Amino acid sequence: MRLQLETLTTAALLLGEAGAIQLPLFQSRPKTQAHLTADRELVSSSAYQGQVKADNLLKRAKELYKIAELGEPEYNHPTRVIGSKGHIGTVDYIYSTIAQLGDYYTITNQSFPAVTGNVFESRLVLGHDVPVSATPMGLTPATENKKPVFAPIVAVSNYGCEESDFPSDVKGAIAFISRGTCPFGTKSELAGKAGAVAAVVYNNEKGSLSGTLGTPTPNHVATWGISDEDASPVLKHLKADEKVDGIAYMNAMVETIQTTNIIAQTTEGDPQNCVMLGGHSDSVTEGPGINDDGSGTLTLLELATLLTQYRVNNCVRFAWWAGEEEGLLGSDYYVSVLTREENLKIRLFMDYDMLASPNFAYQVYNATNAVNPVGSEQLRDLYTEFYADHGLNYTYIPFDGRSDYDAFIRHGIPGGGIATGAEGIKTPEEQKMFGGKAGEWYDPCYHQACDTVSNLNLTAWEWNTKLVAHSVATYARSFEGFPERKKDSVGALAVKEYKYHGPRLVL
Repeated sequence: MRLQLETLTTAALLLGEAGAIQLPLFQSRPKTQAHLTADRELVSSSAYQGQVKADNLLKRAKELYKIAELGEPEYNHPTRVIGSKGHIGTVDYIYSTIAQLGDYYTITNQSFPAVTGNVFESRLVLGHDVPVSATPMGLTPATENKKPVFAPIVAVSNYGCEESDFPSDVKGAIAFISRGTCPFGTKSELAGKAGAVAAVVYNNEKGSLSGTLGTPTPNHVATWGISDEDASPVLKHLKADEKVDGIAYMNAMVETIQTTNIIAQTTEGDPQNCVMLGGHSDSVTEGPGINDDGSGTLTLLELATLLTQYRVNNCVRFAWWAGEEEGLLGSDYYVSVLTREENLKIRLFMDYDMLASPNFAYQVYNATNAVNPVGSEQLRDLYTEFYADHGLNYTYIPFDGRSDYDAFIRHGIPGGGIATGAEGIKTPEEQKMFGGKAGEWYDPCYHQACDTVSNLNLTAWEWNTKLVAHSVATYARSFEGFPERKKDSVGALAVKEYKYHGPRLVL
């Protein structure tokens, strides 16, 4: 496995502080027209797809797992979470692979501050019960001095979205708050302002509850999510004016580090009309992320390599985002710093996250023009037509902010993508359509240590990589029939608030 750059070695990466790593900007060699165009045909979908092989994808997956093992000494298991040596090695691998392709691409690394967190240990006791569903919220701070706190449990009025919802006796208590209306981070912040020592957000729908507090504030307190079932006995006692005591303990860390997006753009092709696609380079803390999103990362890397054999009419821009698992940090940052002119150059953005789930369904984001930037629906239809043309079933899934397309559509750029499923449950109808097992997660190892090389469905991965190739080739050749970007389409759009901003719930 080669992890070397012309100007940077893996050893140099790993010897530095993870949060301080800054990859150098790759300076491409002077391009010549002869070098770029000689002996290259214009990219075609059929030829490009024909070079996609599952064996080559699997080989890359094995390399990526070895890189994830670099995180094992610090985390006690393989991981590629931002700030870890596993993620630094991933960025190195992506960068060096593209750099070795010569002057076909210009490569930039875009460093930015990212908030990351880790829960080392937590305990929650409500009355006499230990709620089995209790899950620390993402980016939760620790309890005071990282020690257990013993306090009464106090119910918060309404949804805990206003200061007036918090009674005076919540000071020094564990705030007990219903899910709903406002973000979890707002509830935790208001609990802290009211003097609570911890907060518990309970689901007002069926099922367990896990999410993230999002951007940290000084007033956030240690916060858990629990299910409606675990909340029920506590609420019963509190409504009867019976005292319920609790114990809350959180040993956690939240810090700001520097991490890096990698962007590779063809030096050839109309730079005013770019087709852009991306996947995220990081995993969760809990595992190596070989499907989530190693599958997307490696699909892009393989296709970027294969594309060098062809000419393109429109520029193609590949992106590997950092910090997706922490709340779409890399893609949010990238779009936020685009000028109006640079925004308009991106004709569409295609998101490729989790393409090889073992209990897969072929899923297409239901991105319609009615509620998204115009062009999103045309991209959606390109995906569905591909599946139909190859006799493959597909299903629509919500376009609800769960992955890196979010910032693009919020800023007027048409978007869409495909996936194969995460923690959702496969239905009996989907079992008939795609095989696999109804009643189980699409990816039983989602956000877990078992998301390894053995967690990949190679058939789904190969077909989806062919579809990604088809999407790239189609728009690299021509945007004929695809809606033009309008100057007034740039800027933050007024869109509804989604329950997700990234893979975790925020509302």
